[in-house]
Amino acid sequence: MLDTNDREHTTSYYAASQRDKLPFDTLTSDISTDICIIGGGLTGVATAVELSEQGHKVTLLEANRIGWGASGRNGGQIIGGYGGPLSSNPEKADRMLGKGAGDSINKMGLECVDIIRKRIEKYQIQCDLKWGYLNVALKQREMNDLAAYHDQLKAEGYPHKIRLLDKKDVREYLGTDRYIGGVADDGWGHLQVLDLCKAQARIAEQLGASIHEQSLVTSIEYGTKVRVHTAKGTVSAKTVVLCGNAYLAKMAPKLAPKLSNFVLPATSYMIATEPLSEELAHSVMPQNVATCDQRTALDYFRLSADNRMLFGGVSNYRATPPKSVTATLRKKMLHVFPQLETARIDYHWGGYMGIGINRIPQLGQLTDNVFYAQAYGGHGVAPTHMSGRLLAEAINGDRERFDLIAKVKHLPFPGFSFLRQSLFASGMSFYKIRDALT
Repeated sequence: MLDTNDREHTTSYYAASQRDKLPFDTLTSDISTDICIIGGGLTGVATAVELSEQGHKVTLLEANRIGWGASGRNGGQIIGGYGGPLSSNPEKADRMLGKGAGDSINKMGLECVDIIRKRIEKYQIQCDLKWGYLNVALKQREMNDLAAYHDQLKAEGYPHKIRLLDKKDVREYLGTDRYIGGVADDGWGHLQVLDLCKAQARIAEQLGASIHEQSLVTSIEYGTKVRVHTAKGTVSAKTVVLCGNAYLAKMAPKLAPKLSNFVLPATSYMIATEPLSEELAHSVMPQNVATCDQRTALDYFRLSADNRMLFGGVSNYRATPPKSVTATLRKKMLHVFPQLETARIDYHWGGYMGIGINRIPQLGQLTDNVFYAQAYGGHGVAPTHMSGRLLAEAINGDRERFDLIAKVKHLPFPGFSFLRQSLFASGMSFYKIRDALT
């Protein structure tokens, strides 16, 4: 469910329903390119599109299938914001990074969603796009935070409709009494994320990029020309971009030693029900908005295009799955929507997400010609596209925005690799307990 030995997609709803199931070729020769991108998730394919649109010769190497990792397994929720906690605290961003940083990061937080919106429109990507999002609160402390967030967006001139909701208002969006209020946001939304990822790989290919699946990178020779080796071929590149995120972190001691301590692979899981009747689907989510709560170990859910309930959560920082993903998530789903008691569960799956200590995306360079982007903390569908743009800007010589994010100081996880998971899990347990008590 997390990793497979055959390098094919996990048995998720996304993999079963993806529109484009044709593979890309494996690299079987030695080639030269301007830019070699390692990793075929959303960061990798978004970067490939940006650079290919600008005329660069691009080669992308994916160890498994395009979108095989977190990019093809997540909740499919398009959530704005770039810079983690800095997005909601411009004053803190200014203190950390200099005057004007907060405003710049806020603009990136809007732009990352607009990149998706405009790219889907430009290339007519079919990915079940639906606008509408709901942040919900279980407790008054959470509701107070959401109210302050709503007021901040209003004061900043947020360009989309947002609405502060009380418990009664939430019933217009969700068929449950579990939540005391929330914020509805027409500027965020949801989609079939594997279709989005695969479509961008095709777009890059049509623009001249060379895309290769099942081409696991075995070693990298750094230098003026970087040589990237796979089992059956080698890519010589002027520039390399590392976009492996959590999966790169698992290989980083071998491929990129300087990155190995800064990202921790954590897990999250999802289930998908059978297609619900129109009546039942409308009873649980009458406006079909993507939804998540405010807890550390949050629930997130939405309807698919064919009226399945997609329900996720059970974040796990020890990299060990629960005894039964289906039973655990089904219980959580029924706590929100008891009317789904008889709904069959057709799919369950999980995957790794890359976590950094400060929850801020990590952008930077290992050498003058080797760039990287990683650590979206489970909030990556839109931010990955911003990273792709910043990487392309920096490679083209426009470094201002890239350098702003790259100068964020990131702390390494303490301890040896076998201790980090336990240490971080213990820390996250504190926040889970706090969520339950406050």
